[in-house]
Amino acid sequence: MAKRKFRSLKNWYVIRRRSSNFLGSQWGGGAFLVLFSIIALVLANLEVTKHAYHHLLETELGVHINNFRLAMTFEQWVNDALMAVFFFVVGLEIKREIIAGELSTVKHAMLPVAAAVGGMVVPAVIYIWINAGTEFSGGWGIPMATDIAFAIGILSLLGKKVPISLKIFLTALAIVDDLGAILVIAIFYTSTIDFLMLGAGLAVLCLMFWMNWRGIKPSLIYLVPGILVWYFFLNSGVYSTIAGVLAAMAIPTKPRFTKKYFLYKTKYFLEEFRFTDKKGIEVLSNPEQLEVLNKVHYVANGTISPSQKLEHILNPWVMFLVMPVFAFTNAGVELDSFADLHVLGTTQGMGIFLGLVLGKPVGIFLFCWLTIKSKLAVLPDHTTWNMLLGVACLGGIGFTMSIFIDNLAFAGTEWVDTGKIAVLIASVTAAVFGALVINLMVKKDHVTHLNANDA
Repeated sequence: MAKRKFRSLKNWYVIRRRSSNFLGSQWGGGAFLVLFSIIALVLANLEVTKHAYHHLLETELGVHINNFRLAMTFEQWVNDALMAVFFFVVGLEIKREIIAGELSTVKHAMLPVAAAVGGMVVPAVIYIWINAGTEFSGGWGIPMATDIAFAIGILSLLGKKVPISLKIFLTALAIVDDLGAILVIAIFYTSTIDFLMLGAGLAVLCLMFWMNWRGIKPSLIYLVPGILVWYFFLNSGVYSTIAGVLAAMAIPTKPRFTKKYFLYKTKYFLEEFRFTDKKGIEVLSNPEQLEVLNKVHYVANGTISPSQKLEHILNPWVMFLVMPVFAFTNAGVELDSFADLHVLGTTQGMGIFLGLVLGKPVGIFLFCWLTIKSKLAVLPDHTTWNMLLGVACLGGIGFTMSIFIDNLAFAGTEWVDTGKIAVLIASVTAAVFGALVINLMVKKDHVTHLNANDA
């Protein structure tokens, strides 16, 4: 009986640990994106479900209180509200990397910044070259983006074959890439602006920065102003997702307590915990020890910055809810359009496909080579040029951000769906090709290393 109970507890622990690892992994989020994309494609193309699927996307949801009314379709809520949360987390990641991460010093930032610039410029040039003077010319921003969840997910699947420094490099590259995509959206894909609403949004944003400056730490206090910034931006004509990034910049990055204070206090609390210990009595019946543990919790919680807390809390929600729902809402295109227009045979499809699959790796690798040869940066630790080439190929996975820009570039036209199909095909191709190249290059480097040792 005892053995069975122990086995059950052990199995429960293993399941819980694996679930926790899955929910905390980038590849898990990528798997969910693929799953929900497939579900959307199936629902949008089966006769028995396609009408229900499109009816769901067009269903209007909202609130109406006296003269205040906020109503949008389900698809609009996903693209304009849920994606604002996604961009908020992206903003937190960008801020973290700039303050204390791979972008905190010029030396560390130079290589991922150069790679991201190359990975944006070359695909855009290829797309413009193919689509110059056509009705598709406005979609040049689509192949500029890299999907961090997919790219890191594919890299993680290769396990210990890939050095951790290369994963850090790809993460930093994708974050800079996201920043570039955000600037492109803000500058080139914003049309009519209501300056009164924009001014109101900026005023609330200034209030949030003032709160940060005054040292107001609790994250919840920033919730209402953040929602107001989103609402004003939504009605200003500037895409509300930009509000998510700007609001993230106002969240404090300094914790209430320093590391030195935490170490000092926890050492003191540990002694107090030992002093109040009563043999044979658990914490459950020992109020003195419970009070000490609450003090430890308070100090530990205060040593984590508000921005870090929010990033930690929101990341699983973004990975396993926001992005899959976005994929479910936007990947459901009818494949009849593929048969009618031969997507990759059009300048639009070819521009997106070649921009992502060819332009991204060429741009990333070329700009890395130029930066390193100019001695402005060095290769990441334990990384070879062959490995860097494989990672550059993974940069062609556009998906989330590319589909988002496709919605903006071709809004209200039949080209939205064909653009999405091209993005899906290009992203899958880049994922498979990138994984194969990395696997091949890692094996090649391993063989070269063994031969060098034998010699």
